[in-house]
Amino acid sequence: MLRKLFRAGVAALALGALAAPAAAAYPERPITLIVPFAPGGSTDLCARIIAQKMSDILGQQLVVENRGGAGGSLGAGVVAKAQPDGYTILYATVATQALNPALYKKITYDPIKDFTPISLLVNLPNVLTVNPKFEAKSVQDLIELAKKDPGKYSYASSGNGSPLHLSGELFKKLAGVDLIHIPYKGSGPALVDVIAGQVPIQFDNLPSSIEHIKAGRLRALGVTTAERVPNLPDVPAIGETLKGYETYSWNALYGPAGTPAEIVKKLHDAGVEAMKDPGVKQKLADATAVIVGSTPEELAEFTKKEIEKWTPIVKDSGATID
Repeated sequence: MLRKLFRAGVAALALGALAAPAAAAYPERPITLIVPFAPGGSTDLCARIIAQKMSDILGQQLVVENRGGAGGSLGAGVVAKAQPDGYTILYATVATQALNPALYKKITYDPIKDFTPISLLVNLPNVLTVNPKFEAKSVQDLIELAKKDPGKYSYASSGNGSPLHLSGELFKKLAGVDLIHIPYKGSGPALVDVIAGQVPIQFDNLPSSIEHIKAGRLRALGVTTAERVPNLPDVPAIGETLKGYETYSWNALYGPAGTPAEIVKKLHDAGVEAMKDPGVKQKLADATAVIVGSTPEELAEFTKKEIEKWTPIVKDSGATID
């Protein structure tokens, strides 16, 4: 009997040893960080800044892999179907987790069920700008002009259903105004036309517009975050005039559903520690990113709230993508 119990105990220990070491030794090889957008944009830039420091902390390389397409949905779908072993993780945004499920008629993932939250990392402010010759000098001026002549004025964004388009739709809803949306294929072409005066107004990512604002080629009426940003301290938050207005492009880490808690903790801790590094802080500040950081539980709750916030705005805008 004692021999049988001993053998059973050894077998149990062996099974436990097989089940636990993967998480205990993690990471044993490079980790793929899927950035679901093309290289060169603000999301890609922030991902690379954070990933480089996380690599040092974890002792394994975080290899950034750009999987652009369908507003970030293709890359997010890859992670949703990946093995939950911590070796394929997602550098997600408001678009992949909160907007696309409402925008796309066919989407390959569920933003809640198919992912394990790790940490909210940074917020990227957006900004409301106008051509310098446009008569509105403030958010209040713009609201008054738009109310006086409904449907007369148009605003540019980086594309139909983009976070910037929906920033404009939220502005319209809260201000009670009628502005015509002009979608472009990216912020670059939209900037060209606003600077040239072809379209008077634009909602854009602050990193794309900030140099044009400082050079006087654009006039900033307000940033979309709840508070003013350090890079443009004299530019008010839109919410200072329009109560309740707040939008931004947030970045966060998620793993596939079922990622073990021990691995989530290691990735979370590495991400938070990376953003405390002075060099990382400065690079993110230069990119106009605002460091946030969160627990996995906080990110889970935040994701739900963002979906609840944006789904009706997407539907009210009428924006859909096949």
